[in-house]
Amino acid sequence: MLQIEDIIEKNGSDFELSKLFKAYIREYKTSLPELFTKNQGKDFLVHHTKQLDSIISLMYKTILRRVFGNYLPMRGSIPIAIVALGSYAREQLSVHSDVDMLIVYEKNEGYNTGLIIEKLFYLILDSGLKLGHRVHEVGDLFRASNEDITIKTSLIESRFVTGSNFTWHATAKELNRIRLYNQREFILSKIEEAQTRRKKYPNSMQPNIKESVGGLRDSNLIFWIAKTIYGITTLKDLTNKLYTEEEYKEYRVALELLFRVRTALHLIANKQEDRLLLEHIPEVSRMLGFSNQQKLASKVLEAQWRISNFTQIFVKKMARAYIVDFSYVSKFRHNRISKGIYELDGRVFASYNLTIQPINTLLEILVALPDKPYHFDAGFLNQFTYTKISYPLKSKTYMLLKELLKKRDMYCFLKLFYDAGVLDKLFLNFKKVLHLPQFDGYHVYPVDIHSIKSVEALENIKEPFIQNLYESFTPDEKLLLKVVTLFHDTGKGRRQDHSEVGAKLVVAIARKLKLKEEHIERCALLVRQHVTMSETAFKENIHNEKTLYKFMSSIGDAKNLDLLYVLTYADINGVGGEIYNSFNSKLLYDLYISALEVTQNFERITDASKRASIEKRVQRLPEFNELPKLLQSKLLRIESNLFFFKHTLSDIISIAIKANKTDKYDYTIETSGSLSIEIYRKIPLNIGFLLATLSRLDVASMEIFTLFDGVKYFKIEFIENIDSDEVVELEDIIKKAFDMSLHVEMKSVNINRDEIAIDCEHSLTHAEISIKTQNQRGLLAYIMECFEELNINIVTAKIHSTKHKVRDSFLMEKQNNICDNVDKIYELLTKKTIKRG
Repeated sequence: MLQIEDIIEKNGSDFELSKLFKAYIREYKTSLPELFTKNQGKDFLVHHTKQLDSIISLMYKTILRRVFGNYLPMRGSIPIAIVALGSYAREQLSVHSDVDMLIVYEKNEGYNTGLIIEKLFYLILDSGLKLGHRVHEVGDLFRASNEDITIKTSLIESRFVTGSNFTWHATAKELNRIRLYNQREFILSKIEEAQTRRKKYPNSMQPNIKESVGGLRDSNLIFWIAKTIYGITTLKDLTNKLYTEEEYKEYRVALELLFRVRTALHLIANKQEDRLLLEHIPEVSRMLGFSNQQKLASKVLEAQWRISNFTQIFVKKMARAYIVDFSYVSKFRHNRISKGIYELDGRVFASYNLTIQPINTLLEILVALPDKPYHFDAGFLNQFTYTKISYPLKSKTYMLLKELLKKRDMYCFLKLFYDAGVLDKLFLNFKKVLHLPQFDGYHVYPVDIHSIKSVEALENIKEPFIQNLYESFTPDEKLLLKVVTLFHDTGKGRRQDHSEVGAKLVVAIARKLKLKEEHIERCALLVRQHVTMSETAFKENIHNEKTLYKFMSSIGDAKNLDLLYVLTYADINGVGGEIYNSFNSKLLYDLYISALEVTQNFERITDASKRASIEKRVQRLPEFNELPKLLQSKLLRIESNLFFFKHTLSDIISIAIKANKTDKYDYTIETSGSLSIEIYRKIPLNIGFLLATLSRLDVASMEIFTLFDGVKYFKIEFIENIDSDEVVELEDIIKKAFDMSLHVEMKSVNINRDEIAIDCEHSLTHAEISIKTQNQRGLLAYIMECFEELNINIVTAKIHSTKHKVRDSFLMEKQNNICDNVDKIYELLTKKTIKRG
């Protein structure tokens, strides 16, 4: 303050003042990490808010000294009030959040309020504070609040910081008038706004602490509704009136954790970062004193569940008088299920005045509902949240759960159980995996939500072939498949293989549900093998008979294969994101069809007999018989069996027709799904250059086949797509790839010898090269350069990559005695760097 007085006395510049405040604020912010070690959660936020109060108060006092000099009037007589809004008003302001502020004034000819306010804003902004601000005359507040729901929301949670108490009292009267005006419209708008937000930010492994379901915005919602209806200053004021002390305490503990996590994120990122990203979890765990990163993530997920549950139940309990549509009263009477419980338009309601019902009574209500999807009102959620469940569960409870599992739409009930916090109480298998995160870079959801999402995918199959397969199952088979889908991952969270643990757990629950012994055995096998189909399809050569027989030796019979195929579809679709795509779908289908063929033949199927069978089917097609005789002969003389195994009958003919028309080269680019490039060429293709130039795009698979008349066929499928305006650039790259003099300088690529496996006994005509190494930009281009240099003719490539690892396999023709010189392959692939100028 002495330095400020000195600048003012010497008539120093505004720049000098803002520079002084800027230095002070910077010094204060550098002290925040140390403050966080002493005061976390709400204590930290209150301390931070009070500090900002003092800074803004000092700035205001400085401006008054600047304007009035030594003739400074009483602060209360200057008709200006500075008011905190938003999280700043609630004393929940995080480190890098905007400081939302309202400056309100009353007209008074004796004071140049406009000049004072303008100078204050410039000082705040020039000092480096992130400011969100509004300026209103007291009499204008009511009109402004009705312009936008966001403005009204900010105003009803205002807090006085400094300035004139008289102006603040006048403001408070207007704010109370705003709070009481049109309450129903405001409450309905805030609830609708929250529903939209919750859909946009669902539960996930990387939750948004502020916006996600159960985040700080849900906490804000319940406060806004309570403030509007009751005029309270804190939710604690409603303890023992709306909810019990224990319920409020559990909510506050959950909220406290989110405050701590959000502050830690802001400090770590040094910016406004509200997402608990995987890369931030180790440092957040350290700052919050969690020795186990998984435990932190689990506690955050649990806290968000708690806040979501509390908010849903008590927002509705407060707002029900404002929400009720009296035109629905007669409809409710005609749609009564039992006393206090109603179903209307696919939503089940329960009165808050209804005594909490026993669990079996509630389950009986669900079982009796007609078979269709349902939503559940907060009153019905309240019933399930607070119902008493005693252990061990009664046989009748298990039978009611079994009846629910038989329903076509079980997902909605499972979501109800999760939202109410009884999922692990009704299905004990979930105790170890409730709110359990999955740090594998693959799953979007924690284990419990993934399991429920998998059931949703099972009940909403999008692929007609898989849907028809599912519909062919008996009711008992559908039941066992739903049981397996729900419990397939409940063995996680232990040291042992989760598939083996899960197989033991599913047997116990299947027996409680009184499934047939034969079906219990299938349940155990399916859980034990639930990743086998995807692992095989995505990482192995599914056109190799050894692979197929090894796969089926684990699966057993055709029925298990059918069930596993549908389970795998549901499991992958339950992962979230864009994991299940057309490429994955085709791989799984191809494996299913090939494996089914194996189960239907007692003797081993040779490549020759399989090829002969496909040729006969091709020859029966009308499209084949319409081809010129010479082209028919060329098609059937294509040497590669694999070409016939990998393509549909129509694709075989289509590829042959295009190859027959190819002069020098031809290509097609497909962007309807993920990016796919087909190339037909008679002249050499610089595949290394092409792949290196496109190395920013991750390759999903690659086929290379020699057809006839010197035409070679390439098909490269990518995981992602490109924008339409990039197609012209891609066409230019493909055309340049026929210039064999062009090379791209590649980055260092490291492959160790023990990461390469060469199987020269793959078949009579082909050898297989497998490479399992660290994912590196340009790796595939480098490998193909090596193969070109060694004159190795690659016929197909299976590419499987994650964020960190690749598992690529290549089939090569056995030419030029290549299998007698495998050391050359090892030597070239393990060179540390390849550069082309």
